[in-house]
Amino acid sequence: MEEDDVSIREQNFYSQVRECIICFLLFAILYIVSYFIIKRYKRKADEQEDEDVTVNRVSLFLSTFTLAVSAGAVLLLPFSIISNEILLSFPKSYYIQWLNGSLIHGLWNLVSLFSNLCLFVLMPFAFFFLESEGFAGLKKGIKARILETVVMLILLALLIFGIVWVASALIDNSSASMESLYDLWEFYLPYLYSCISLMGCLLLLLCTPVGLSRMFAVMGQLLVKPTILEDLDEQMYIISLQEEALQRKLNGGRSVVDNNMKRIEHDLLNAKAMKCKLERRKNASPWERNLVYPAVMILLLIATSFSVILVTCNILRLLVDETAMPKGSKGPGIGNASLFTFGFAGAALEIILIFYLMVSSVVGFYSLRFFGSFTPRKDDTTMTKIIGNCVSILVLSSALPVMSRTLGITRFDLLGDFGRFNWLGNFYIVVTYNLIFAIVTTLCLMRKFTSAVREELLKAIGLDKLQLSNEPSDDSPSPNGHQKTL
Repeated sequence: MEEDDVSIREQNFYSQVRECIICFLLFAILYIVSYFIIKRYKRKADEQEDEDVTVNRVSLFLSTFTLAVSAGAVLLLPFSIISNEILLSFPKSYYIQWLNGSLIHGLWNLVSLFSNLCLFVLMPFAFFFLESEGFAGLKKGIKARILETVVMLILLALLIFGIVWVASALIDNSSASMESLYDLWEFYLPYLYSCISLMGCLLLLLCTPVGLSRMFAVMGQLLVKPTILEDLDEQMYIISLQEEALQRKLNGGRSVVDNNMKRIEHDLLNAKAMKCKLERRKNASPWERNLVYPAVMILLLIATSFSVILVTCNILRLLVDETAMPKGSKGPGIGNASLFTFGFAGAALEIILIFYLMVSSVVGFYSLRFFGSFTPRKDDTTMTKIIGNCVSILVLSSALPVMSRTLGITRFDLLGDFGRFNWLGNFYIVVTYNLIFAIVTTLCLMRKFTSAVREELLKAIGLDKLQLSNEPSDDSPSPNGHQKTL
């Protein structure tokens, strides 16, 4: 018996070591990829003092860590789904013994822990550390900036604790509720993270429908559109004349006002960009023009419609079945039963849909007018803006598994601390969330699709040159000296 106990302990030890190594390798890969992504957008450092260089380097490492955690939160649900199917297909294979339920549960708990750490400690520290200068009267340096940052973090923690205390007193003014706030690890932090997750789900509810409709325009900019009733040679000739006229104005405009000079330079850049687009469309193969673009648009339409259908079915399931609620449902566990009728094919379709929703939510986030200033630019993004982008992506990615389960996109159970959110058990909140998502997505899709079709039809017929609006027409001649009329 003692030998059996020793062998069991050895197996558990080796299993834990193997899981730690796998987690470290996965996180190292995500960290390296995140580092190169941030370096691509980070503004090139100007001449700075050694102190500022150190502060920027620390903020860069913390932002990279946060972005890696965000990527892990996005990949967590697809990885769990595909792992479940692999374990069902090869239950006794020697090469996948490392892929087990203990590893999956550990990853969920680690991502939840690191999300809390980044959201409440690392990112506030990076921001305050970047903006700190040291208290007045103290010697300037790294130690003074660290002291100011720690003091600001303590004040921020007290402020948040007070806000949560007041909110808890207004919602549930009982002695048990007040006493539970003293338990920081078991109640306060999960409750606070639950509130942040609810805010993330609300933000996803706002961004995802906008992103689903915006995806058609984004793909239209990346792909080559078919040339229907269009003469590319004529457009190339016109844009070349405009470019030459603007270049002559710019070369001989010494007496031109500075504002006009800037406007001419801006128009010249736009003309060159339009010329490059026309050249790309002209040099594209017929297959790329006439097959790829319609196929991608049809796939986007199918994916968006399928997500709306799944949400509608989930609403009906919530009305007739209590076990459809995201909280409280117990699944068969990892590697015990498949959640899909078609096995790997169903799992692949669900994973593609989850990634599509995440990409759409990010596109919708940057498409909103309020968050438009957050859009990063290559080699021209400040460290403060990078921190804001990392926090926003972390909130969206952390709420993605919760939103996918709430909308019925996946039936995979929420594992770890992701399943401890109280609002997931509220029937009215869950049903209202599903209804709003389905209605808003349908309205955005209909509006975007009909407007795109209308614009393409007007452009194909030639009516886009008519002044169909009530705005006064601009009869000024074009830069090439001729006024083009219909």
